[in-house]
Parts: sequence; structure tokens; C-alpha cells
Amino acid sequence: MYTMKDVCDKYSMPYETLRFYCNEGLIPNVKRDHNNYRMFDERDLSWIEGLQCLRKCGLGIKELKVYLDLAMQGPSTINKRKSMLEQQKVKLMETRNEIDKSLAYIEQKNQYYTDVENGKIKYTSNIIDID
Repeated sequence: MYTMKDVCDKYSMPYETLRFYCNEGLIPNVKRDHNNYRMFDERDLSWIEGLQCLRKCGLGIKELKVYLDLAMQGPSTINKRKSMLEQQKVKLMETRNEIDKSLAYIEQKNQYYTDVENGKIKYTSNIIDID
């Protein structure tokens, strides 16, 4: 069994985040020790790891609650959960394409600046006049 601190340390998660997840009901069936402190088992840890991933993928708290509600219903909701994940995947792919475009622009600009510094090309500007 793991304490709140153990879980936070393991996943580099702020204590407040884990407490929020618990208070919002995002971690079902949380166990308590004899002092009424929350305790987590391996299944909880796997779920928490999944929650972190889904948050990083862009799911909001409301969406996580929907996902959890579906998961709590068992295998009959697999198609709905797959659909949610597929929709998020499409959004992530769009974001990745935008990031790739931004990275390509930065690479192009850095190469341009290197070429200017090395005297390979003349400096030009779109915002100031160069004599």
C-alpha cells in the first residue's frame, strides 16, 4: 500500500493535485488506514498513471469524469471510451502538426542566421530597411 506522499513522489505529482483527484471522485474506491489516511494499491497506481496521461493528452476534469463513469460500467462501454480516445488522438495529431510546423520554421530561421553569420548570404529583413 502507498501513502499520498508515496504516490506524489512516484509520479512527480503535487500533493494538491492528488488530493483534488480524490476529492473530485476521480480515483474510485480509495482505501483508508486506521488513521483515516488515504492509501493506494497497485490498481490505484495504474489508474492514477492513466489519469495523468489523459490529462497530458488534454482531457479536462469533466471529460475525465465521463471516462471514469464509462470505465466503472465495465466492458459494455468500451466502444464509447475508444471513441473518446480517438477524438483526443485526432486533436493531439493536429497539435503535433502545428508544433512540427513551428519547429521547421525555427530550424529554417536558425539556418538563415547561421548562413548570414558565415557570410554565405546577405542579411534581409521584413521589418526594417537595410542599406
